[in-house]
Amino acid sequence: MSSGSEKKTGVLGGFKAFLMRGNVVDLAVAVVIGAAFTNIVNSVVKGIINPVVGAFGTKDLEHYASCLKGPCARNAAGEVTKGVYIQWGSVLSASLTFLITAAVVYFLMLLPMKRWQDRQAAKAPVADKPAEPTEIELLAQIRDTLIEQRRGPGSDSVPAQR
Repeated sequence: MSSGSEKKTGVLGGFKAFLMRGNVVDLAVAVVIGAAFTNIVNSVVKGIINPVVGAFGTKDLEHYASCLKGPCARNAAGEVTKGVYIQWGSVLSASLTFLITAAVVYFLMLLPMKRWQDRQAAKAPVADKPAEPTEIELLAQIRDTLIEQRRGPGSDSVPAQR
């Protein structure tokens, strides 16, 4: 019975550790912010861009469609009663929403974050590069190479010092 409770604690403890890892929490925050931001962009497209297109065209962008198979007819509410329509206006509206969202995320979030990370990396000491050998270490390497050359092939002894 104790092994069962230990296993349950281990599973729950593992699940808690998974949830508390930084990247899982960051992902959850990003999803919530992304959902809220998507609502803002959808409102901008539907409230500003679609009516502007409608002002230059004959109707709101969402209502643009082409008759694929006719004869095509709609009732007073705008619902299709006959034929097959391609709703290209709604596809264009969704594409604009995506482009605006992607542009805002890139220019207002990713680009500034990358610049900040580059500045932080420039300020931090470079630990990735191996340290250059000192003069004494270089001289020791040269000495060891010369000793190896003097030995010649098949010689295991160190040459006598003069």
